[in-house]
Amino acid sequence: MYNTFNDLTLGAFQYEDGSFYEGEWNKKGQKHGYGVYKCPDGADYFGRFENGLPSGLGTLCFADGALYSGEFMQGWFHGHGVFQLSNGARFEGQFRGGRIWGLGLTTFADGSHGEPRHEGVHKDWRFVKPVECSLPVNTARNNALSLGCKTKGEPRIYTFNEAE
Repeated sequence: MYNTFNDLTLGAFQYEDGSFYEGEWNKKGQKHGYGVYKCPDGADYFGRFENGLPSGLGTLCFADGALYSGEFMQGWFHGHGVFQLSNGARFEGQFRGGRIWGLGLTTFADGSHGEPRHEGVHKDWRFVKPVECSLPVNTARNNALSLGCKTKGEPRIYTFNEAE
C-alpha cells in the first residue's frame, strides 16, 4: 500500500485465486473509491467501489466480450446502464438487483428493435409493455459514455489516465 489521501490508501493486491486489484482502499482494508479489479476468469471491472463491492459508476467486461457499463449498487447492476452482448445485441435502460428491470430499449444484433419495438417496460430480462422512454435510455447512454465506452461498435476500455 502507498500514498494515503483523505483516509483512503492507494495500492495493489494479488489474491490467492489469481484475481488482482489496484486502486483505493479504506481503513478496513476494503476496496473503496476508484479501482480496477481483474478476475481469474478474464472478467475485468473498473470503476467505483464501496466497502469492497462495486457501487456507483463502473464497467464490467466479461471474458466472452459482453459488457455492462453504468450504475452499480452493492455489487449488482442497479440504476441506469448499458448491457451489451458479444454479438452486438444490447439493452440501454434501467436495472435492478443485477437484472434488466424498468424502462429501456432493446437493440438486437442486426440493429433492429423488434416488432413491436422493444422500447418500454422490462421485467426480469423480458419485454413487457411498450412505452416511450427516451429519458432512461439517454441517461443509460450518458453513464456508459462518461466511462469511455461506446454503445455501438467495438467497446474501448480506458485506463483512468486516458479518461481524465
